[in-house]
Amino acid sequence: MLVTNFQAEAFATNCWILSVGRGQECIVVDPGMPNVSEQLAEKLAEFDLKPVATLITHGHLDHTFSVQPICDGYGIPAMIHEADRELLLHPERAHGAEFIKQLAGIEWIEPKDVIELKDGQIFDLVGLQFKAIHAPGHTKGSLMFEVNGEVLISGDVLFAGSIGRTDLPGGSFAAMEKSLREKVLPLPDVMQVLPGHGPETSIGRERKYNQFLLNLKGSN
Repeated sequence: MLVTNFQAEAFATNCWILSVGRGQECIVVDPGMPNVSEQLAEKLAEFDLKPVATLITHGHLDHTFSVQPICDGYGIPAMIHEADRELLLHPERAHGAEFIKQLAGIEWIEPKDVIELKDGQIFDLVGLQFKAIHAPGHTKGSLMFEVNGEVLISGDVLFAGSIGRTDLPGGSFAAMEKSLREKVLPLPDVMQVLPGHGPETSIGRERKYNQFLLNLKGSN
């Protein structure tokens, strides 16, 4: 499996790109802000890749800002949980007012092709098998994606040494704890984790060192 990424300028969001190898089709995860179309084109050219879909872990702008230009530019669909789809048109519903004020005047447009995903949905793309895992807490429609049973795209649910914030509209610490307990802790230690921000990690490392997971284990 080919896994590469670049970081968007705003908030250092990881835009992950997955494929079976060079010269193949690929999927793009969470193209952030500002418009990262150029960065993506450079990375695709580096590995001679052709995008066929964009996966969205959740509806916050630092993960979705470039979805519409990239999806419509390449003629590919955006795939997002049904509970966060509204944020493509109304990002203000999941952000603080001050942040949205900085983006006044921007017209928010959905990609022409949006596919809504449900918890547990399994689908095959670019020679890889994906499983959508609904893990609310950071947002109502936060998703993680298990890839070939080997890799977890964790979005802003799980980071190396931390978890996503839960204080924005649509966030819930209780929901996050439930997601961590029921959706993250059961995963195998060897699973590689590709987070929405920061370095790669593994379930085993987070189970051992992530204080949020340790607290959950201690409360069981």
